[in-house]
Amino acid sequence: MGRYLLYHMHPWSVAESIRTRLPERELHAPAEVPDAEWNALWEHGGFPEPFLRRDSRFSRRWRSLWRDQLSREDVRDLARIADLGTMETLMQILAERSARPLVYANLAGEVQVAVDTAKRWTGLLTGIHYGFLVRPWFKNVAKALRKEPKWFLRDWSGVDDEGARAETFVACHLLKAVEGWTDLGFGDFELRYLRDKQKREVDFLIVRDRKPWFLVEAKLSDTHLSASLAYYQQQTKAPHAFQVVMDLPYEPADCFTTHRPVVVPARTFLSQLL
Repeated sequence: MGRYLLYHMHPWSVAESIRTRLPERELHAPAEVPDAEWNALWEHGGFPEPFLRRDSRFSRRWRSLWRDQLSREDVRDLARIADLGTMETLMQILAERSARPLVYANLAGEVQVAVDTAKRWTGLLTGIHYGFLVRPWFKNVAKALRKEPKWFLRDWSGVDDEGARAETFVACHLLKAVEGWTDLGFGDFELRYLRDKQKREVDFLIVRDRKPWFLVEAKLSDTHLSASLAYYQQQTKAPHAFQVVMDLPYEPADCFTTHRPVVVPARTFLSQLL
């Protein structure tokens, strides 16, 4: 203990396209990301090879090879799974369901394995960074869901549906931020989401030192403010609530100076993270 410090590695991000120095506090001042960098991240993802090559044919081949190597080499080396074909089917299903709640019983039925096996295999896929889970936050939230996690693919460029890709894009940036802030010693951060039995939902909640900090609803183009943001801000007492819209142009304004629910451009908001 104390002989080394652990740092998590993540794909390239909007903020890193602007600056690479480590921050002195959690948030950067907003800055404009060049259009070429933004478009490359959206179309090719944040993994180095496709992001730097910026060639659609190469990106498709790289993405296919990435999945094949994870399923046939990494999984084989880490776990004794006799039926790799079924694991590949599970990976394909999960690739199509990024940004959706994960019901293990349904997933197990589709690939014809036991529920415990589906849970174990999904855990293995998160361990090799194929995707990650975001769990619900329920403290001080009336009738909140407590069990169902949401699944997100690590490579957002592999998500075909643009709405789900936008949410996955934001999720990957937020995960990088919370793990990076924790690694840098700024506090103990978590990425959660909110949903209750009345189906009111906010995509993400950032928790700092076990206290809600800010809410995020990710949208592709919808600028009509979600009513769930105000509802859950009141429930959680989070200081900030954002509707992050991918298609809005950059605005040179600090998102975190406002304490009411507000629509903000993704280019501005994500530039303030890691």
